[in-house]
Amino acid sequence: MSVLFETSLGDIVIDLEVDACPKTCENFLKLCKVYYYNLNAFFNVSKDFLAQAGDPTATGTGGESVWSYVASQANGQTVPRYFAPEFVPRLKHTHKGTVSMAVAPSLNGDKGGCGSQFFITLADNIDYLDGKHAVFGHVVEGLDTLGKLNDVFTDRDGRPFKDVRIRHVVILDDPFPDPAGLVQPPSSPTRPPDNSTRIAEDEDPLATLPEEEAERERREKAAAASALTLEMVGDLPFANVRPPENVLFVCKLNPVTRDEDLELIFSRFGTIMSCQVIRDKKTGDSLQYAFIEFDKREDAEQAYFKMQNVLVDDRRIWVDFSQSVARLNNSWSNNPKVGARGKERGGFGGRDDLEETRRYRAGGRGDDREGYGMVFEVPGDRESGRRRKRSRSRHDDRERDRSRDRRRHRSRSPAPRERERRRSRDRRSRERSHR
Repeated sequence: MSVLFETSLGDIVIDLEVDACPKTCENFLKLCKVYYYNLNAFFNVSKDFLAQAGDPTATGTGGESVWSYVASQANGQTVPRYFAPEFVPRLKHTHKGTVSMAVAPSLNGDKGGCGSQFFITLADNIDYLDGKHAVFGHVVEGLDTLGKLNDVFTDRDGRPFKDVRIRHVVILDDPFPDPAGLVQPPSSPTRPPDNSTRIAEDEDPLATLPEEEAERERREKAAAASALTLEMVGDLPFANVRPPENVLFVCKLNPVTRDEDLELIFSRFGTIMSCQVIRDKKTGDSLQYAFIEFDKREDAEQAYFKMQNVLVDDRRIWVDFSQSVARLNNSWSNNPKVGARGKERGGFGGRDDLEETRRYRAGGRGDDREGYGMVFEVPGDRESGRRRKRSRSRHDDRERDRSRDRRRHRSRSPAPRERERRRSRDRRSRERSHR
């Protein structure tokens, strides 16, 4: 007479001693039949000792016999919670995989005994349990699953950090008639009876999620892992960061569209904190997308609905909410000098920085429609940068010339040549002497 336990670590087949322990085996089989053990957790795991389960509360104090369960489900009659254990002298805890009922002590007038809790030994020769707990079965298949169970990480109370649960129970053979009043539920439970999941629980207890929902959960976990990685390398300020709700992303722009053009068009929806067309840092050409920051989220939402697919400079633009979080940890200004100050003021460089950029472009380059907004340095800094670059280049050239001259001088030194001549003369003199 056997029972199959499908656990989150693998399958376990238990062979029951129905002839030696009939009452204990009947209690165990009928509890399996009413799905009493389904989704129960192994709440107490001691390495190289035992793994305990069978308590719906996962505390070690719950559980009851099948007769007490049937009485409570039928009409609330008072039936003893436990029954007397069946100790058989020949059945001992000598082998790994021995299955025994956990005998509850006598407390508060309760006689104690066996209820629903059981344990499986994880090592051989645990003889000090003999006579204290009643053996009623042995694991005949699934010893590798017991090895995995023995290696799980647990807290100081013995509860695995990652829940190991009995997903389903299959009765392979049941020779006992059902007790009076026993009614088998129409389906297995879908939620753990203790209503808890431990740290690192990463799988559904029944593994019956729809494919779409399972794919969504996998994507969410992958996104969370990626966000944590970006936080560790410094690309995100923190993993759970969310993009701002008052910033719009506008793309498919005409290359001639300027910042003030977009600001004028979108300003009818509310106050704009900053508006910037993103440009190439080398050429100054528009990359044909921009970010617009509104003062209020409601204004951004209204602009999103009203400006979608609107014609601007002979181009139909596309408007969406920004998914970038760069504003939270750095400036979006193309000007490094302006961006540093703009970070303190907030936004993409701030309105004052944008005005400074416009003044420089209008006064320094004439036609500000071409390459507008692409400012790297003020004129003085640009010229000094060129001088520094030329001076560095000349210094490098002089260093290369010096090193080349030193190598040539060493190669043309008379000392090595003189030594070679002496060696040749000595060699010729030795050859003459031998002759």
